[in-house]
Amino acid sequence: MIHKLDATPETTVDVFSAEQPPVLTIDPGDTLTVHSLDASGYLSPQTTPGEQQPKMFDQARGHCLTGPIAVRGAQPGDVLAIRLVSLTPDPWGWTVAGALKSPITERLGVTDQPAWLLWDLDPDGGTGRCNGGFTRDLAPFLGVIGVAPESSGEHSTIPPRAVGGGNIDCKSLVAGSTLYLPVAVADAMLSLGDGHAAQGDGEVGGTAIECPMTTTLTVDLVRDPRPIETIHAESPDGRITFGFDADLNVATGDALDAMVRWMQALLDVGKSTALALASTAVDLRVTQVANQTWGVHALLPAGVLA
Repeated sequence: MIHKLDATPETTVDVFSAEQPPVLTIDPGDTLTVHSLDASGYLSPQTTPGEQQPKMFDQARGHCLTGPIAVRGAQPGDVLAIRLVSLTPDPWGWTVAGALKSPITERLGVTDQPAWLLWDLDPDGGTGRCNGGFTRDLAPFLGVIGVAPESSGEHSTIPPRAVGGGNIDCKSLVAGSTLYLPVAVADAMLSLGDGHAAQGDGEVGGTAIECPMTTTLTVDLVRDPRPIETIHAESPDGRITFGFDADLNVATGDALDAMVRWMQALLDVGKSTALALASTAVDLRVTQVANQTWGVHALLPAGVLA
């Protein structure tokens, strides 16, 4: 079954919640084409830097996401396998740095000195050009892909979560990737959005090239045990594990521990041997610093170990 879901007032949310009625129910194995607005939910592009155009939510509590989508039969303990088939930005986007107070903006002395870049995007040509005259290649992905947390009530979309995902902001999750999300509630309640036409590791200014996005994805259900219990991915770059925490050391340790355990299962070796091999092959990268918590991902590049 193939479904199409547009971003409308009836199909957008700005929180994760198991109590939010689903806007669509799918079966495992179904394919969806989903349009999402940019993270702020702008209904039209800015014409001048910083212009406040109408938004989907007048007082947004988090990212403007499309969903939630119920996956029929999904239960806690299952895992969603989300294969990203294609990601196509709308022809416009924006980036801002210095608009909000954060440890980064305070450290660099740019708090309350916002700089806005407005981008003309050419999805077919794979390039973007901003109002400063700079161009860069596009590498589109979704900053937020997540399922509802186990606990009741409404949950912010801003911090990423090791079980349910959410605001992961990992630039490696491009088309051709499969993201594995542990399910915490019945029917999973998947929401997605926060399109990024391109981003550097870290998302150091707090935003990427923020844009609306059309995503085609296949959602499947995995009931067989996966090698690790937290979110992880297989991308064109390689296998990826994640750590999220307010302490960078904890986030790094969580991402590395998950990767070492995955390598144990892949290579049939003990943990010390897996760590030794990881030391020769695995890259540790700061995923993002923008979301009230550190994100770190461990990457085992494709084909690096024969």
